[in-house]
Amino acid sequence: MDINQLKKLYDQEYGIADEWRVYFAPGRVNLIGEHTDYNGGYVFPAALTFGTWAIVSPRQDGIYNFRSANFELKVSCHVSEIAYIKEHDWANYPKGVLKELLEVAGPEKAQYYTGANILFYGNIPNGAGLSSSASIELVTALSLSEIAGMEIPMVELVKLGQRAENRFVGVNCGIMDQFAVGMGKSEHAIKLKCDTLEYEYVPVRIDGYKLVIINTNKRRGLADSKYNERRSECEEGLRIIQQQLPDVQSLGDISVADWKRVQHMVKDEIIRRRVEHVVTENERVISAMEALEKHDLVMFGNLMKKSHESLRDLYEVTGIELDTLFEEAAKAEGCIGTRMTGAGFGGCNVSLVKNEDVPSFTETVARNYTAKTGIEPTFYICEIGDGTKEIVKEDKGWRF
Repeated sequence: MDINQLKKLYDQEYGIADEWRVYFAPGRVNLIGEHTDYNGGYVFPAALTFGTWAIVSPRQDGIYNFRSANFELKVSCHVSEIAYIKEHDWANYPKGVLKELLEVAGPEKAQYYTGANILFYGNIPNGAGLSSSASIELVTALSLSEIAGMEIPMVELVKLGQRAENRFVGVNCGIMDQFAVGMGKSEHAIKLKCDTLEYEYVPVRIDGYKLVIINTNKRRGLADSKYNERRSECEEGLRIIQQQLPDVQSLGDISVADWKRVQHMVKDEIIRRRVEHVVTENERVISAMEALEKHDLVMFGNLMKKSHESLRDLYEVTGIELDTLFEEAAKAEGCIGTRMTGAGFGGCNVSLVKNEDVPSFTETVARNYTAKTGIEPTFYICEIGDGTKEIVKEDKGWRF
């Protein structure tokens, strides 16, 4: 599909609009640093070249129409009547963003939000853990704010997207997904400290290798998973540690040396394992960035493997499908790094594979994974792309 084809669908749905604009927000892959974001630690995500497109045009009657080329569900709401409705499914994400935009605008500027027709199209695997939710949040935030004439810095839209997911949808996510989707940069990953939002772009030079994302094709509902349970366990661990280290604001502030000194205070074995993962994973992100800067891809790959093992053994968010992919990928020819990526409980694996071995890698891993799980995986050979943006007219022939 290209933008002209998407515009044709838009015209069929809404009629031909005199004024229309096109926006794009990517999916993201987290190269390392999982479940550290909401613990105030480091993450290392990158934006991808697939994501969510939106064609949008303004209305003047206060009605916002949300349609998708991917789903049959059609949702409309008036700007004065925005409420979470479970049956509205995916449309609750853009509705939540609209609600947050109105709060940011306040009484004086809310009048500029006069309604819109918006048609989404996404090619992110749904439910795979590549952040389709943050992608639709950021493409909605940028498009609806700009057609309302509001200039909001991208970092503020990133925060707004997280608030929408936390407060409106009810998923207590950290800020990594929205930050990577909004602030991504082609051929770079982002070293991000999630509590302060200090960040650094790090070139990802993997000449001779490809990033291969493998979808387990086991759907996971993040809001219904044990995600919030893990967050509560970490909060309890932090509370205990603060009795000894009162200046610590988050688990992301705790060094491995500090952890060794205070771990005896955490008597509950489960909570101790959760904290152990966060502290050591945080250190792995820093080491992984240093490995890339030295162009030591073997070290980077080994850190990816250690990350998965920690997520499997200490944080317990993998499961048979992700663990099977990890095991099969790790032993395949040409694979120097592999791990689950995303929240877990299904979703995706990311692997670093030699160019010439990619065909045999996908064939072997697929065969062995299906034999053990009965599920056929899907493979994506990925490039690292830019963050959320408007697509200018010269690009309207861009295919996706």
